[in-house]
Amino acid sequence: MVTLVASFGLMLSRGWRWSLSFLAIQYLGVFFFVQTIWPISLAIVKLISGLIVCFSLATSQESKASFSNPEISWPQGRLFRLLAAGLILITTLAIAPQASNWLGINNPGGTWASLLLMGMGLLQLGITTQPMRVIIGLLTLLSGFEILYAFVESSALVSAMLVLINLGLPLVGIYLLVPENLEKTR
Repeated sequence: MVTLVASFGLMLSRGWRWSLSFLAIQYLGVFFFVQTIWPISLAIVKLISGLIVCFSLATSQESKASFSNPEISWPQGRLFRLLAAGLILITTLAIAPQASNWLGINNPGGTWASLLLMGMGLLQLGITTQPMRVIIGLLTLLSGFEILYAFVESSALVSAMLVLINLGLPLVGIYLLVPENLEKTR
């Protein structure tokens, strides 16, 4: 339920503060699912890395109230985003039990949450061009993969690689956002 609220909140929020708050809630949901399978220490590492991601993205936004550039693509309304997210919700509810059986996972709720996050991340990547939203979409997609991967395999080394990817994506996002800030000060 936490991942559902966080993913819908990420889709519908317009301000960066709300988006990063929902991203932090999403990482809390990832922690909840991962700690049922992996040792608590690895799950806490996932949670802390997610919170570091949120704080690092927040530092790049300064005092902006909302995202810098208005959406220039056609699907920009909240109604469209809500309908598209609803379609992903229905699709993942239908696919999760079969995917859970196919992958040999005995927790269809975890499979559903991972498929939901991956679908919402792909949706967000498909309908935006803003660097911050693209990074959030990639992080959402990766969060869904992390839940699914936790149920399939428990490797500390791969977990460390996923944490490095999680910490690297906001650095790329900050790099892409800094030229916007520099152009406004000139």
